Amino acid sequence: MQRILRTNSDNLDFVKLTSQLDIELCRIYNTNPEDYEEYNRITGLPTVVLAYEDEEPIGCGCFKIFNDKAVEIKRMFIKENQRGKGVASSILAALEIWAKELGYEEAVLETGKGQPNAINLYKKYGYQITENYNQYDDLEISVCLKKVL
Repeated sequence: MQRILRTNSDNLDFVKLTSQLDIELCRIYNTNPEDYEEYNRITGLPTVVLAYEDEEPIGCGCFKIFNDKAVEIKRMFIKENQRGKGVASSILAALEIWAKELGYEEAVLETGKGQPNAINLYKKYGYQITENYNQYDDLEISVCLKKVL
């Protein structure tokens, strides 16, 4: 049975899952973890969501404050053997609900062109492609999306 847990970035299951995410991103984009470490490092963040199946951690996501009215969805990852089961949808919904509870009106995120399934998931849930922002401005592989919550 799937369970969603609100936690923080110190949670060891989150640390393990995001390490797996980094490995997968390096495989997809033929990079090294150090290349993006400054952007992917999440510490001291109180808004992390984990998904469990029978007490096994199977997915994660989090958000950080982007500006006064928006959050940025980060570090979405689902273990490969759990994909296609609605886990990502559950995590994304939980993050959006939490952000709305805290008074935020929008969500933004960045993913990559090498992750068409992620792009399709976000579009399915109302995210629209927007101009690249901040550190993603000049990254050709980046796809930035935005949604009114």
